[in-house]
Amino acid sequence: MTERKIPRDRTDDYAPGAIKARQEFIREHTSSPVEHVASYSLDPQTLPGNIEGFFGVAQVPIGLAGPLLVNGEHATGEFFVPLATTEGTLVASYSRGMKLTREAGGITTTVIDDRMQRAPVFSFTSAREARDFQVWLDAHFEEIAAAAKTTTTSGTLIDIQKFPVSKLLYTRFNYTTGDAAGQNMTGKATFAACAWIKQHYPGEVHFLLEGQFATDKKTSVVNMLHTRGKRVVAEITLPAALVEEQMHVSTDKLFNARMKGQLGSIMSVTNNNGNHSANGITAMFIATGQDVANVAESSALYGYSELLPNGDFYASVTLPALIIATYGGGTGLATQRECLEMLGCYGSGGVYKLAEIIAATVLAGELSLGSAVVAEEWVQAHDDLGRNRP
Repeated sequence: MTERKIPRDRTDDYAPGAIKARQEFIREHTSSPVEHVASYSLDPQTLPGNIEGFFGVAQVPIGLAGPLLVNGEHATGEFFVPLATTEGTLVASYSRGMKLTREAGGITTTVIDDRMQRAPVFSFTSAREARDFQVWLDAHFEEIAAAAKTTTTSGTLIDIQKFPVSKLLYTRFNYTTGDAAGQNMTGKATFAACAWIKQHYPGEVHFLLEGQFATDKKTSVVNMLHTRGKRVVAEITLPAALVEEQMHVSTDKLFNARMKGQLGSIMSVTNNNGNHSANGITAMFIATGQDVANVAESSALYGYSELLPNGDFYASVTLPALIIATYGGGTGLATQRECLEMLGCYGSGGVYKLAEIIAATVLAGELSLGSAVVAEEWVQAHDDLGRNRP
């Protein structure tokens, strides 16, 4: 059997001829005409570093939700939020939550922490050697940070967390990363730091650059407790009468449902005691050029609510591992940049603003879906808006 090789052009694999050759290859070897996939407005010459073997685009519809009123330290005012999704009811539901929170005076947002990790593991011949190495790391932190800094202009090593097990020392090298998400940046910087350590440590030391303790693109308790990316809180107090008017449910019923959901989350051992944070986060990630696989971590959520003595309802979400960028990666591509520009977040200085907008969007979505479930409107909404069947 003749081997079928995907066409490549070693000189310029993003040239029209190379792209067309791959499209023809698909038509020849599959049943797809590649008609819509091959239609796009972006310039393929902007794609090196983002994708290989380019032959077309996946056109995901983008809906507009809002206005979302945010009372943040970085995001202030009303925003119209682009949500890229194929799930009917999603944009409508988020818009409903945004309307409720806007009429209540807006959502307050606060960025609590900012750190990205690479997590090397160091191995020794005994637990005592591993313990002594911890002391040496602390004594030489400034030199290690300087070695890491030689590889980046925007990343800074802020601390090294240490977790000894047997004769191994698992570490988390924590960095600030500016407006970039920073996973590649921290890998390169940590490799330079570990090379310096290996050269200068007086004893024998072996390391593996990633000991799977950063849990890159995997949800984990360690990231929820210690932060990966941005840790951001969105909160609001909703008047009881407004909730009844807009959401057709009383705040006491909303709170009781919340308590039942808490128990269900504990029983299922989930990373999330909310309703559907991954929906809004994924839709915004696709629209704004984020690494969508980071939804595995970024959708982690701590939800907290209180039924106040006067019947009003306090609600908050904490996103402990929101991994986003407004510079680098896919954020500079044509449609993704336009969506970031809609939010006023593209480029330098925009990442905390984007974090606050995403957190506020998540809270609006949590309130909308939670209310719909209690008011028994959830199924009907999907029947009305979420059916696209032949």
